[in-house]
Amino acid sequence: MESIAQTEFSILVVDDQIGMLETFTDILEDKGFTVQTAEDGFTAIEKSKKNAFDLIFMDIQMPGINGVQTFRELKKINSRAAVVMMTAYAVEDLIEEAISEGAYAVVYKPFDIEKIIGIIEQTMQKSIILVVDDSFEERQTLKDSLEINGHYVATASSGYDAIELTKKGDVNVILLDVKMPGIDGIQTFEEVHKIRPDVPVILMTGYSVEDALRDAVDKGAYACLQKPLDMEQITRVLENLKKHSV
Repeated sequence: MESIAQTEFSILVVDDQIGMLETFTDILEDKGFTVQTAEDGFTAIEKSKKNAFDLIFMDIQMPGINGVQTFRELKKINSRAAVVMMTAYAVEDLIEEAISEGAYAVVYKPFDIEKIIGIIEQTMQKSIILVVDDSFEERQTLKDSLEINGHYVATASSGYDAIELTKKGDVNVILLDVKMPGIDGIQTFEEVHKIRPDVPVILMTGYSVEDALRDAVDKGAYACLQKPLDMEQITRVLENLKKHSV
């Protein structure tokens, strides 16, 4: 079970230039953000093991382990962290690598601080999607697809875990498999709906359970998607949710 309880929005800045770190940190702290720093990729990795950073600003060109290599390791530790690559050099190959592997954005030195603040504000507004499925393969495939599309994703392998995460975490949308052992998706929906009636629940099924699904929709489930899942359909549902929440 992933922990998704959040406190304040946390930022890590990684750069081997001490002056850059101090300037960047001073500016962001003056804006009211909580900031930690790392002078190299190895330190960033160790700090990320202890802190679930929401946003990481990462210099691309660093000695020892460069920004892209560090980025790969950080995503293994915390796949929800948005990583923004920073560079003052023409390193197109490294930039392309980072973007293709899921970097959130690239900014160029000297920085436009208004652009930096805009990136932070965009990241803070991202929704957390909880994917609940007893199949590791289906859970991971959906998680990877959603993250590629820029979403923060947490996962749960059972209805019990989903209920606990809903109690503890800042969940915005739940994608919930109907057919699960122990406590099925319909029962899980009923419990999470009692805890957070404001959170849209999208049911997923590869089986014919029409009466139960109809009952769940009547009780407030947002939608039901048929497996195998169509990523375009999921995207449309999430976009509709976003429009209606504005």
